[in-house]
Amino acid sequence: MDIVAVLQVSFAQLIGPSAIFYALLAIGLNLHYGYAGLLNFGQIGFALLGGYGVGIMTVTYDQPLWVGILVGLALAGLLALVLGIPTLRLRADYLAVATIAAAEILRLMFRSTASDSVTGSTRGLWGFAEPFTSLSPFDSSRQYNLLGMRFYGDDLWAMVVGWTLVLLLCGLVHLLSHSPWGRVLEAVREDEDAARALGKNVFAYKMQALVLGGMIGGLGGIFNALQTKSINPDFYSTAQTFFAFGALILGGAGTVFGPVLGAMVFWFLLTLPDAFLRQAIAGPDPLLPLTEQQVGAMRYVLLGVLIAVMMVFRPQGILGSKRKVQLDA
Repeated sequence: MDIVAVLQVSFAQLIGPSAIFYALLAIGLNLHYGYAGLLNFGQIGFALLGGYGVGIMTVTYDQPLWVGILVGLALAGLLALVLGIPTLRLRADYLAVATIAAAEILRLMFRSTASDSVTGSTRGLWGFAEPFTSLSPFDSSRQYNLLGMRFYGDDLWAMVVGWTLVLLLCGLVHLLSHSPWGRVLEAVREDEDAARALGKNVFAYKMQALVLGGMIGGLGGIFNALQTKSINPDFYSTAQTFFAFGALILGGAGTVFGPVLGAMVFWFLLTLPDAFLRQAIAGPDPLLPLTEQQVGAMRYVLLGVLIAVMMVFRPQGILGSKRKVQLDA
């Protein structure tokens, strides 16, 4: 068994485009859940609108890429407003139900044959990423060696842009969390009644956090669309939101870099057993009597067990504060 190859594949996922996508989703969720205490189970719906905003405007309506990016972000913010106005004055579970339902409704609408002329239905959209890849200083057809890991030029360019976005958003979250706005938001999370008694407009603060976190989720969808150069509605399933939540919990909610570290560790822990098991079943004399389908399921089982164990011994996550967890409880 080639352990070096297994580690190379796993470390490539640690810093690869998938980790960036889920880091962006988790940063948005961190504003919702970590700082404002909002339960958003439909973050992938914001990403869907971000990605399709780019695809529809550039492919269907032949607009410049920057127009599609602005439309995608605006649609994500609009979805937050539509969901937040009727639910944020109610209990937290209303927002959770509304967001998960809205994300699934959007996915089914965009894959419907009735919307084929606009969204491409189940075929999706493609052919819109050329303005983005044309800015790349790397050769698209060439593989580059980065610390023993190999990436194609387009993926390397996406990683440069993606990690830059992640760092800028982490800086924004740091500034917001240490501002009066961020402190009020944490007060709302801990005790809405106390914040309201001090004259704070709890609904407005919640709405601002929901819109901002949703737009960051939309930015994640835009990044994923440009990196993969395609959009398919079936990708935007509810499971993607729970992957992002897993990354957030793993890294530590209510922290600046927790979502980023969590996304990196999440994909590393997901890829490591997968690469190991696939090598163990390969060849004429496999080490384990497993099929390809069983390996695909087994990696999620192992990851789930690891997260469950961590929740027992470190419920606040890798970078989280135990004091905040106790306050939340």
